[in-house]
Amino acid sequence: MKKVFINGYGSIGGRITAFLKDDPEISVIGVGKYSPDDKVNQAISKGLSVYVPERKIPDFKNYEISGSIESALDDCDLVIDASPEGYGYRNKKNLYEPKNLLAIYQGGETTTGDQAVSDLLFNSRANYDLSRDKRHVMQGSCNVTGMGRILEPLREKFGDSIIRFDVTLVRRWADIEQTEKKITDTIEMTEKPHHGEDVKTYFGKDSPLFVRAIKVPTRQMHLHIMDVRFKDTAPNPSEIHDIFTNEFGVATLWTAKGTKDVRDYASTMGFNFTDTNMIHIHANMTVSIGDTVQIMYSDDQTGIVIPENHMLMQSMLFGKSYQEAFSHTESIFHMKEKKQKLEEHFAKEG
Repeated sequence: MKKVFINGYGSIGGRITAFLKDDPEISVIGVGKYSPDDKVNQAISKGLSVYVPERKIPDFKNYEISGSIESALDDCDLVIDASPEGYGYRNKKNLYEPKNLLAIYQGGETTTGDQAVSDLLFNSRANYDLSRDKRHVMQGSCNVTGMGRILEPLREKFGDSIIRFDVTLVRRWADIEQTEKKITDTIEMTEKPHHGEDVKTYFGKDSPLFVRAIKVPTRQMHLHIMDVRFKDTAPNPSEIHDIFTNEFGVATLWTAKGTKDVRDYASTMGFNFTDTNMIHIHANMTVSIGDTVQIMYSDDQTGIVIPENHMLMQSMLFGKSYQEAFSHTESIFHMKEKKQKLEEHFAKEG
């Protein structure tokens, strides 16, 4: 059994620990916390050992912490860094590299420039095999992960007949549980969004991919609007939908009127954190005109990267093949079952 430490207990760290408790191959030795708040006691109440930066131990005198993050990492095979954005690189240099630890970083970090945490941005659908011998790997953000689940199947099916992808990311303002984060009544444009360049690290740096991003006042998922241009006449909508019939982590829905419909159903079905962990193609919105197909799909924000972290962890820790990792992840996340329930509930009428 391998020992894993989760350095951070926010939106991502809390979700990862909830699923890893069901993995018989993994022992979660603890979680790292950076701020003395209610989540410390939440973690302890769930049977987790909480560790904090050594310099901050006095700030946690009112909590039953188990010690310092530095000491916890001495008894660890891999760390999943889910610390606040920007901490990953510092943790890599100050903690993980000196202790020769395997480490996974999240989408708030970068794979380029002086602050790069890795030279690989992971997307299981595109580059799983490249992660097997890496010691430091960055997991893509939710938007970057979601685009991979749509782009790769399209490219595999249609190849060079596609000449351009244009994607508009309509991003949520905050996660559902981030109640302390105020939602501002505005539509905010993102100048030079990183998402397109991140996707090109696994899709190809010369890919004809154009990405724009806006942020809207909602907590209910992201929505991507993708226009795909072909050399000749574009496929019809049913041909597009057929590609994703058996695709992992992609559900095709017909009657969901908005992202909240999907989230409310996930809550009703008792999905953990009300996450579906997948992409939802809103099939009634797929349109084909001339040389262009327009696809709209919602992206389960934080939830979508959790099974990806699990796949990546298996590659780095155990050197598993894609199929071995996929099967084990499915046994814990039950993605096929979730997909079936979503597609039945939002099935085409008539």
